[in-house]
Amino acid sequence: MAGPMARMMGQGGGPDSRSMDFKVSGKRLIAQFKPERLTIYALLLCVVVSVGLNVIGPKILGKATDLVFSGIIGRQMPAGATKEQVLASMRERGQGQIADMLRSTDFTPGKGIDFDAVGRVLLLALCTFLVAGLLMAFATRLVNRSVNRTMFRLREDVQAKLSRLPLSYFDKRQRGEVLSRATNDIDNIGQTLQQSMGQLINSVLTIIGVLAVMFWVSWLLALVALVTVPLSFVVATRIGKRSQPHFVQQWRTTGKLNAHIEEMYTGHTLVKVFGRQEESARQFAEQNEALYEAGFKAQFNSGIMQPLMMFVSNLNYVLVAVVGGLRVASGALSIGDVQAFIQYSRQFSMPLTQVASMANLVQSGVASAERIFELLDAEEQEADPLPGALPEELRGRVALEHVSFRYDPEKPLIEDLSLTVEPGHTVAIVGPTGAGKTTLVNLLMRFYDVSGGRITLDGVDIATMSRDELRAQIGMVLQDTWLFGGTIAENIAYGASREVTRGEIEEAARAAHADRFVRTLPDGYDTVIDDEGTGVSAGEKQLITIARAFLSDPTILVLDEATSSVDTRTEVLIQKAMAKLAHGRTSFVIAHRLSTIRDADTILVMENGSIVEQGAHAELLAADGAYARLYKAQFAQAVAEVD
Repeated sequence: MAGPMARMMGQGGGPDSRSMDFKVSGKRLIAQFKPERLTIYALLLCVVVSVGLNVIGPKILGKATDLVFSGIIGRQMPAGATKEQVLASMRERGQGQIADMLRSTDFTPGKGIDFDAVGRVLLLALCTFLVAGLLMAFATRLVNRSVNRTMFRLREDVQAKLSRLPLSYFDKRQRGEVLSRATNDIDNIGQTLQQSMGQLINSVLTIIGVLAVMFWVSWLLALVALVTVPLSFVVATRIGKRSQPHFVQQWRTTGKLNAHIEEMYTGHTLVKVFGRQEESARQFAEQNEALYEAGFKAQFNSGIMQPLMMFVSNLNYVLVAVVGGLRVASGALSIGDVQAFIQYSRQFSMPLTQVASMANLVQSGVASAERIFELLDAEEQEADPLPGALPEELRGRVALEHVSFRYDPEKPLIEDLSLTVEPGHTVAIVGPTGAGKTTLVNLLMRFYDVSGGRITLDGVDIATMSRDELRAQIGMVLQDTWLFGGTIAENIAYGASREVTRGEIEEAARAAHADRFVRTLPDGYDTVIDDEGTGVSAGEKQLITIARAFLSDPTILVLDEATSSVDTRTEVLIQKAMAKLAHGRTSFVIAHRLSTIRDADTILVMENGSIVEQGAHAELLAADGAYARLYKAQFAQAVAEVD
């Protein structure tokens, strides 16, 4: 089941054949936050102040360390002397190195630790870190708000885009793959932004703020700390380039795996009937293995970034500690300044490590973003004219004037087809598979636009009409029934363009001969069914969709093998109901069964996109042409059964 579609996806026509452009997709993802400018500005203000306070904190703690160290040194010195006198006395005794080290210490001989001053400094540090933490918590809330709103708009954009895409887009792609983009990829973008956006801003501002204070405290130590930055940059870029293609492949494979699972689940009955469980399991195992390989390589390559960055950070720590110790020994810096600087070196290297470790998240998110943007950039169906034209009076006269159409530009399907259907007439369309019967209906519904010629409704070219206005005049019942999760009453009411009463729903069901079986269900019209129609038979599902068409009260009725799933007796009843529904309406019936087309006003016989015969049932049989051959081949047994 998945094989042919998967092969088609792999032949260069699939949505994932392009390579990843990280910069372009990343910038476009950032641009999605444009409506959240005020929130982003407030976020940046909170982060700037928070980072500033966190940067000042170590300097304040360094002051407390200096006060404690000064008190310890001062208590050991003789009272009554000045600092300069004590240092001069130490040099005279040959303790010049110690005197140089104490030169930057602000002590008073004979005076111990000033605990009041130390307490005030520690209280100031506590308040500083507390306010910084509160601001960061508020910034996190702003991040969540902006990200959730942006994802809300992105989901709306995707939903609106899906409604504007032509039917050909979905014909060429697996449903599961499209669903994976609309669900998994958007969720991945949201999680990526939630986890990385605020942290990334905080890390970048922290690097800038800490670097500025480091140069203020000691330009020499700042330069020492910067020695390892080029190495960090090389590590991050090299690993990022290696892991990015694997993240692209990871989400590409996720889409294919979801498509396979969706196909196997919706077609699980056929899979079992034809004994394809092992083949399905094998295909799943292959795609699951491909996803495992891509995910493992992506996570492994990006995962080794953090330990490598930690190694670089430790090199930075060692260099700062060694050079800082030498500066203290020479008296150029106080112990508190070196302590603060060591904290700054940690503060400087930690956000570098965080930015690097977030690379896997960012790369994964941007890979998903490109898949979403690829969907949003897909070619849309031609926009409806504004305002759309409307017939002065809707009677249901349909005319095809020299219509040509082809799915593939190189393969003509319908060429120079002309046909006129008068209001209230029933036209049956028959022919072999691939003759263009359903294509004709697709053109009438504007699921596809004609390649040449035109189709008119009551004299108005349908290409000049709004698709919604056109389709509102057409009721359609397909061979493949479609129900959604909900009650039977809700499924029938889906065909109405207005609010309908329970009485109208039941009347439509009675007209379609669905009322009898619905009332035998445990909850009647309130019986809940899922999108697979579990609990009702194929024929009963068809009756529900026919009741839906009754309720829509269309000008034109299209029945595409609508009675193929019901038994002969039910079909006879439906034909009577259809005759009542079709009265005064133009009807197009695509069918093979004689009971469906026998009483049609006109029967069209199509072969290779052209009408080869047309006329009433008896006339075509008497002509002994293409219709007679179809009759003998397909309908003889059906006539015997009915008669």
